Amino acid sequence: MNHLLDVSISTPQSTPRPHWFRRLLRSFANSLERARTRRLLGQLNDRQLSDLCISHADRLNELDKPFWR
Repeated sequence: MNHLLDVSISTPQSTPRPHWFRRLLRSFANSLERARTRRLLGQLNDRQLSDLCISHADRLNELDKPFWR
């Protein structure tokens, strides 16, 4: 007569839910990184852009995007 419960069964109440918070932080960090790299792209001159094979139009298209895309 063993009265111990099997605790190996996972119930919805017992599972931690930090995944949404991690995804939120990761999305925020990615948005900040995109904003930073676009700011750097905006500082490049024509010679540097041609070295990277980026046209002026491509640069403008990238700079017009919002930070979350």
